[in-house]
Amino acid sequence: MQASDIHFETTEFLDSSGKLLRPLPAMLSSRDQLVELYRVMVQTRVFDRAAINLQRTGEMGTYPSNEGQEAIGAGIGYAMQDDDVLVPYYRDIATQIQRGVLLEEILRYWGGDEWGMHFRHQAEDFPVSVPIATQACHAVGIGYAIRYRQQARAVVTTCGDGATSKGDFYESINIAGVMGLPVVFVVNNNRWAISVPLEKQTAAPTIAHKALAAGIDGYRVDGNDAVAMVQVMSDALQQARAHRRPSIVEALSYRLGDHTTADDANRYRPREELEAARALEPLIRYKAYLQAGHDWSDDDDESLYADCVAEARSAIEVYRAFPPQPAGEFFDYMYARPTADLEKQKQEWLTQVKRHG
Repeated sequence: MQASDIHFETTEFLDSSGKLLRPLPAMLSSRDQLVELYRVMVQTRVFDRAAINLQRTGEMGTYPSNEGQEAIGAGIGYAMQDDDVLVPYYRDIATQIQRGVLLEEILRYWGGDEWGMHFRHQAEDFPVSVPIATQACHAVGIGYAIRYRQQARAVVTTCGDGATSKGDFYESINIAGVMGLPVVFVVNNNRWAISVPLEKQTAAPTIAHKALAAGIDGYRVDGNDAVAMVQVMSDALQQARAHRRPSIVEALSYRLGDHTTADDANRYRPREELEAARALEPLIRYKAYLQAGHDWSDDDDESLYADCVAEARSAIEVYRAFPPQPAGEFFDYMYARPTADLEKQKQEWLTQVKRHG
C-alpha cells in the first residue's frame, strides 16, 4: 500500500462563503461564544497591522505577519485548557492573547528585548521559538514531565510546513509516539517556507501523512475555518490528555503577507495565487457566518474593530514607555551563573559597541 492510498479528510464547518455545513460544536453553541472567537481573530489582525507599522517606522525590529492565519491560533487557544502548555513558534499571537500574554509584551519581544517573553500572567507557556522546529523537542520534554507526573494535561507545539522538513520535527514526533506523550503538533501549512513552495518541501501527499511514520494520529483541518479548528483541536487535545495519544494537526491556510518584514513575497509568489487566497481568508468567512446566522451587524463589526484598535494603541504606548534594555544584558541570562568565557565576550562586545557608538 502506498501513502497516497491513505486518505485524511479535511474537516470543515464553514464553507468559503460562511455557510454552516454541520452542527456547531458544543463549546461554540451560543452567540457570545462565537463572538468571543471572532474577537480574538479581529484583535490579532488589528494588532498585526499596528506591529508592521511600528517596524516600518523604525520603532520595532523584524516582525512576522499573522495575516490570513488568525483562525488557526484562535482555534488552538480556544480549545486549550488553562493548565495545558503552549510551546509556540512566531505566528501564534492569537493563541498567546488567549493564554494571557499582553500585547505590549509581544511588542517588547519583537522590539529586541527578551523581557517581552517574561509573561506577567502566564508562567507555564514557553517563549516564542524563532529557530525552526527546535520547539518540537522542547514540547516532547514537557510531555514526558506531564506523563511522569501522571497529570491530565497536554502540550501544544506549533510550526510551519517548512519545519516538518527538519530533523528536530521527525525526532520529536517519533519519540512522542514511542513513549506515548500528550503532545499535539500543529502544523500551519501556509504553503510557503519563506520562498520555498510546499511541493518542493515534501513528497508526502499531505503533512498529516507524516503522522503515519511515527505511529501517531493525524488530522487535517481547514485552517481558515475557526470553528473547524476549535473542534479538531478539542478532539486532539482530549486524546492527548485522556489517553496519552500524540498527534499531528495539519491546518491548511495561506500566508497573505510576507514571511517577515524582512521579506518581499512579490519576488517569488504568483499574484494570482495570492488573490485567490484572499477570497478564502478567515475573517471574511467568519463575519459572513455571524451576519447570516447570529444578527451580527455592520455597527457591531465597527464597534469591535474600534475596541481592538484602542487596545492596540494602548499597548503601543506602554511599549514606547518601557526603559531601554541595558547594553549587553542578554549575556546575563544565558546561564544561571555567568561563566568566565561569557563575561569576557560581554566585555569585548561592550567595548565594540562603545567604539562604534
